[in-house]
Amino acid sequence: MQFFNSLAWIAISFLLFTVMVAVISSWKTRGDNLDTAEGYFLAGRGLPGVVIAGSLLLTNLSAEQLVGLNGQSWKTNMGPIAWEVGSMFTLLALAYYFLPRFLKMGAMTIPSLMEERYGRGTKTMFSLIIVIMYSILNLPVILYSGAVVFEQIFDISGILGVSKFAAVAGLCVIVGIVGGCYAIFGGLKAVAVSDTINGVGLIIGGLMIPFLGFAALSAATGGNGILDGVRYIIEADPTKLNAINAWNAPEPQVPWPLLITGMFFNNLYWWCTNQSFVQRSLAAKSLKEGQKGAIFCGFLKCLGPLYLVVPGIIAFYLPSIQDKLAAAGSSAIDFAYPALIAEIVPKPVMGFFAAVMFGAILSSFNSVLNSASTMFTLDLYRSTINPKASDIKCVQVGKIYGTIAGCISIVVAPFVMYANGITTFLNSMSQFVSLPVLCTILGVFMFKRLPKYAPKVITVFHVVCYAFFLLLKPCYPGASNPIHYLYAMAVLFPIELAIMWWLNKYRAGEYYEIHDVGAVDLTPWKYRHIVSIVGIVLAIGIYILFSPLGIAA
Repeated sequence: MQFFNSLAWIAISFLLFTVMVAVISSWKTRGDNLDTAEGYFLAGRGLPGVVIAGSLLLTNLSAEQLVGLNGQSWKTNMGPIAWEVGSMFTLLALAYYFLPRFLKMGAMTIPSLMEERYGRGTKTMFSLIIVIMYSILNLPVILYSGAVVFEQIFDISGILGVSKFAAVAGLCVIVGIVGGCYAIFGGLKAVAVSDTINGVGLIIGGLMIPFLGFAALSAATGGNGILDGVRYIIEADPTKLNAINAWNAPEPQVPWPLLITGMFFNNLYWWCTNQSFVQRSLAAKSLKEGQKGAIFCGFLKCLGPLYLVVPGIIAFYLPSIQDKLAAAGSSAIDFAYPALIAEIVPKPVMGFFAAVMFGAILSSFNSVLNSASTMFTLDLYRSTINPKASDIKCVQVGKIYGTIAGCISIVVAPFVMYANGITTFLNSMSQFVSLPVLCTILGVFMFKRLPKYAPKVITVFHVVCYAFFLLLKPCYPGASNPIHYLYAMAVLFPIELAIMWWLNKYRAGEYYEIHDVGAVDLTPWKYRHIVSIVGIVLAIGIYILFSPLGIAA
């Protein structure tokens, strides 16, 4: 009876929060015109800053990240905060440098911007590559990783008495259908609004975990309250709280030189030129609101370590978790966060937390699906297949493509279980595209006479060099640890920019200058400088706190 009461609480709180998100999203998008390309794919260019910030955060946050970063901190130290706190600086680059130029050009997609500068061939090349990556690889992995998290935390297979494969397959179907409804029938605004509400829930639910964890740790170690749990971690091993790793630290640690080089360049691609992220900023009602969204998201990312890194540290010290993870063997890194959740979250609250997790998974799926539909429709269908297609026709094609891509991902996702190391493989594969896209966009802004074939030269150079790096697997001098792949980004990025500078100077093409198409108001946010300085000080302060100068002394 107690089991069923607990299950009822979980189900009720889960359904209440999930239905609330759906109702509010439907109400906020009532009366929207979804028959035009801008209305469907860019929310009519009417998103305010708060919605952009929440949607950016949720687009970036996935179940894989919740499990992965906490697993890394469980295994290493506080170093994984680099993926969160470091994003503040690249989001400022988006607000100050990239976004004003994007909105001035009236860009609807990143490839459409490429076409204006380099021609249809470049746009088609990048569009095809990115749409295939999104549709065939990213979407199934998002569904699979989210389903696995739910299975690990809530033991769906045990409750229903089915195999793990069946449980994962069922969860993939549920997430795929619900996420597809937002992305396909609601357009970008429905995605962005649901992301914002789920973002609030995620912050509440995510921040709840470290407090519950510290309380559990205090009780397990003879303490008396949350502060005793915090004190125990600080005094047990201060080096566990260090976020500054040696220059030759092995993966998954991030060596300190990469914080200002390879990781920064990688984050520039994700936050400033990746379609699924940037699309939220392109939909801003004005430059002012777009800058607010980017900068506010930077502050939200600085909160990330509390629910993406600290819980992993708590799991490392909690005796009951250690006993469970000892039996997991080499895969224990993926079980640390789910095991902690199952251990410390009260049953009545578990449903709310499940809804928050569901929202994070849903957000990543519907955001990528919406971006894939946008790029396929505007950059491939309207550009190459049917240039005379009306807006209504494009919206219809976008919905059809989104439905097909969603169904394919639902079918493929459960079988990712049998492809060992697929997530690591995908992370490595993304680096084949990141710098060529980033350099191509920077070429639009930085060089006036860059020849139109420059992106193709950069892409070939990058793919060949990075492939050799992965095949050779060079090690640090005097060590057997392979060099971190972000060091390759640190070296290749300046070289590729130098190649573009040389082409611009000695193989000059037709003169190009950016023109204002009058898409939105380009008046910047008047408080951007003050708020940005506060954000920079906050990010640096977090690093000082988790360093030998702070509590890791």
